[in-house]
Amino acid sequence: AVACQIAKLRFFISLAIEQESTKDAEDNFGIKPLPNLETRFIAANTLIGLEGERTLTSQKAKALEVELGDNRERHFHATTRPQKLACKRADRTLRRELATELKHIGMPPDDAEKIAHWDPYDQNASADWFDPEWMFGIADGFDVVIGNPPYIQLQKNDGKLGNLYKNAGYATFVRTGDIYQLFYEKGCQLLKLQHGLLAYITSNSWLKAKYGQALRRYFSEQHTPLRLLEMGKDVFENAIVDTSILLLREGNSDKVGPAIIAVDMDKLDTQDFPPNAGLWGQTRPDGEKPWSILSHTEQSIMDKMKAKGTPIRRWNVKINRGITTGYNNAFIIDNATKEALIVEDPNSVDIIKPMLRGRDIQRYRAKWDGLWLIYSFQEIEINKYPAIKTHLSQYKSSLEKRTGGARRDRNGNVFVPYEWYELQVDYYNSGRYKEFAKEKLFWMDMSSRGRFAYSEEKMYCNDKGFVMTGESLKYLCAILNSALITWFIRNTALTTGLGLTQWKRFVVESLPIPKIFTADQSPFIDLVDHILTLKAADQNADASELENEIDRIVYLLYDLTPEEIAIVENAENV
Repeated sequence: AVACQIAKLRFFISLAIEQESTKDAEDNFGIKPLPNLETRFIAANTLIGLEGERTLTSQKAKALEVELGDNRERHFHATTRPQKLACKRADRTLRRELATELKHIGMPPDDAEKIAHWDPYDQNASADWFDPEWMFGIADGFDVVIGNPPYIQLQKNDGKLGNLYKNAGYATFVRTGDIYQLFYEKGCQLLKLQHGLLAYITSNSWLKAKYGQALRRYFSEQHTPLRLLEMGKDVFENAIVDTSILLLREGNSDKVGPAIIAVDMDKLDTQDFPPNAGLWGQTRPDGEKPWSILSHTEQSIMDKMKAKGTPIRRWNVKINRGITTGYNNAFIIDNATKEALIVEDPNSVDIIKPMLRGRDIQRYRAKWDGLWLIYSFQEIEINKYPAIKTHLSQYKSSLEKRTGGARRDRNGNVFVPYEWYELQVDYYNSGRYKEFAKEKLFWMDMSSRGRFAYSEEKMYCNDKGFVMTGESLKYLCAILNSALITWFIRNTALTTGLGLTQWKRFVVESLPIPKIFTADQSPFIDLVDHILTLKAADQNADASELENEIDRIVYLLYDLTPEEIAIVENAENV
């Protein structure tokens, strides 16, 4: 309601200063009376509409609605207090008569009562519903919708907002998302078909975050984004999120929309606004994929990488996620516990494996922190390991409460719940964990830059990491840890709500890596071997010169120009 009052005052000021005065004092110096804007500014819950369809099937209802609209137009132009009061009284009478008729012709009673009780002249009230035709007489959509919707996570306050809007019919609803996504969809619904324009300023998280997938798909398939401006950091003094402005037109006949003219202010050397036309780049909406703003030179880098590289999914490699325990406190143990279990029962050593957490996976070489995994799943006869069974039994009540579905029995055709002492690993899929005993690459799933670690040891990792086995692993380790690949991922991968890059399996599988002969991989392999030797002696050893050399030959591999290299390296230093 306060926002409405401020907006109304702003309109009054604009109307007043645009009038030209005269010297005729008797005629109010030529200044015309200002219109009454009460019914033009409305405080309402825009995201909630009326329950029933708008079906006026009686002439009486139609006549009452026309009279209601005419009465509000008379109020808009009224110049005396008696005229205004008469219009307000007439409005109340007409609303009550209309509500009665709407109930009579079958409108849900709650909707009819909302219409009857909604008083557009009460500037301190806020409606818990919104309908543009009832409130503004607009049936075919607005020409322009402008907004700065709130940024509130739908999960906040025990999911209060999520519960309120989960059944409201929004295609962009994601329980882990933010309410501004729903405002985007609602704003689009309010636009005039094929001509309406929407402009919002919001958090920019939807551009790459997983929760923004539905919104990105909605824009790509149903609307035509026209301009995107990433405002960057510290634009607003009290804002704790980065912001962006999106301008779009209603309607889109293409499944993949055209490139959008866009600019990222953080990438510019100047903060002059608006940016020079030559500095604008573009983004290419494609379904639910992340949106990245790329200059012409950046797009050239992308094109070169895709042309020269082969997606990793087409290499002779296997990728698996780390192990999900369902309850780490029980299955992941420290060295002292491991030694105690072996002393109590020497057989325990058979199913205790060295374990990495995501945070332990560093660049080129993992930093094992002395943690161990109790490798207990369906294939294991737990009674053969009494010490481990006793250890796990202290967590039995918690283990029995785990959620994670069911596994197949030994015949492979019946799904049964996991036993309380089992890892959540299906026996018939457990063969993939034999990959941990092979030569491999580990990597962390969330990181600001590539963190791929080479290992020949029999080592496992939890579900915060992934493991790759197969061919050319040291060569791949060099490429995947390079600045160029980090740049590529930052511009194509999903991010967390806080902007941290997600190195998910499907993302890494899509990375375009040039397939070169084994003999030509030697320069990369030699550098990786040198880095591994340094870090074996001292995990914190400075390998920056060797990594810079890898970056240099990676640039050559993709035929990048000096200008393109400068863009990648400047991004690395941000």
